[in-house]
Amino acid sequence: MTATFLSEPLSIYLNDHLTGAFGGAALARRLADTHPDSRRAAELRQLARDVEQDRDDLVRIMNSLAVPVRHYRTWLGLAGERIARLKPNGTLTRRSPLSDLIELEGMRAGVEGKTALWRALRSIADNEPRLDPGDLDRLIQRATEQTRALNRWHRTVSAEVLNGR
Repeated sequence: MTATFLSEPLSIYLNDHLTGAFGGAALARRLADTHPDSRRAAELRQLARDVEQDRDDLVRIMNSLAVPVRHYRTWLGLAGERIARLKPNGTLTRRSPLSDLIELEGMRAGVEGKTALWRALRSIADNEPRLDPGDLDRLIQRATEQTRALNRWHRTVSAEVLNGR
């Protein structure tokens, strides 16, 4: 396989994930900002910082691989997060508790996709000197911890929202 053949799919793949990373970082920040006084507030703020760091780590990895960032795609990720706010949630004038559940599910899906990205890159890291296997192992571990936290919050929020509390 030639370098050109490999770089085209890699560029598309990484830019696809970067689009999602910008939307995911905005969603994580929104979740943290909408729960400033809740018992989950500190954990949500940490999640938002971690997701933003993961996005920055992806940009760093793309730079090390000489994969150009398609900036118009980053705007698409942000726009997608904003558009998702328009979903029907049972209320018109205030934030619905159902929004918490839907947004947590969106975050879970994003983190699972990010975990798959780190694992995909890890699968080529031993043969790609520009990738640091240890760094990717750390990113996989952080994504796994994020998934655990989101699953825990999802169980709690599901019970609260669907039982009408």
